[in-house]
Amino acid sequence: MDWLELKIDTSPAGIDPVTEMLTEQGVTGVIIDDQRDFQDFMAHNQAYWDYVDEDLVKEKENLCRVTFYVENAPAGYSAIAAIRMAMHAMKQKHPEYAPLLLTMENVKDEDWENNWKQFYKPMEIGERLLVIPAWEQADPKGRVTLTLNPGLTFGTGSHATTRLCLTALESRIHGGERVLDLGCGSGILSIAALRLGAKSAFACDIDEKCIDVAYENAALNGIGKDRLTVRQGDATKEGPLRDAIGTGYDVVVANIVADVIISLAPQVRHFLKEDGWFLTSGIIDDRADEVAAALVAAGWSIVESCTSEGWYCYICR
Repeated sequence: MDWLELKIDTSPAGIDPVTEMLTEQGVTGVIIDDQRDFQDFMAHNQAYWDYVDEDLVKEKENLCRVTFYVENAPAGYSAIAAIRMAMHAMKQKHPEYAPLLLTMENVKDEDWENNWKQFYKPMEIGERLLVIPAWEQADPKGRVTLTLNPGLTFGTGSHATTRLCLTALESRIHGGERVLDLGCGSGILSIAALRLGAKSAFACDIDEKCIDVAYENAALNGIGKDRLTVRQGDATKEGPLRDAIGTGYDVVVANIVADVIISLAPQVRHFLKEDGWFLTSGIIDDRADEVAAALVAAGWSIVESCTSEGWYCYICR
């Protein structure tokens, strides 16, 4: 099996949050280089040398590194996109974790999005959907097609959480619905809902590059701005974005991470019709009970729980 080596540079304060974030994204093992360990080693072993290179000391000062590996395959590249999105959120909310730089060994940063194209092939999802990469062709065989070019954003359909959400949407979209997509990434969930028959969709993400990507993917599927609206911002905070989103949605879908879902749980009803559905995924198995408890505490009934490859999706009302 071929693996990609990735490194995240952070501060001492960021080690635990970064490690937890990677665990939520399915990374099963990390290597931590902590500058505090270097300082401790220096303090307790001075008898063994007379000189230490100043450049080495400067390199280690206030810098920690988390090294991890992902498979050189579609799931691995999808995980990289999700990790980038999570790091972007961290940078905005926790400047003390800086620099939060992601580097990859043996893969040029500007080329990685193209490398995974050789692995990303048409995928049948659920009973009705067929996800087709923009550079591929496939016989739909009666399925609803969804053409995508996700670029640097999260949402190819190859990750288990995205497949779980798409399958959940299939069972809740019957025609004419208004859909809200929180943390839209490539726009895959909004566009899928529209292709399945929803009337309109509003999508938002904290990453501004998702706006262009989502609109481009919508255009690939014959969907214009009269049906899909994409905005950048944090829907958990009061402000212009929440005003623009409005209320009265039939379905709210959020494929994000556990901590954001927990913070969203008490707020989502504001956006929904009284009998609307909340579909949420991005929940790693070891936090599934915690998220479920938060949803119930916020007044949600978990109508259905779905799982795949160690990830959970909750269908709530």
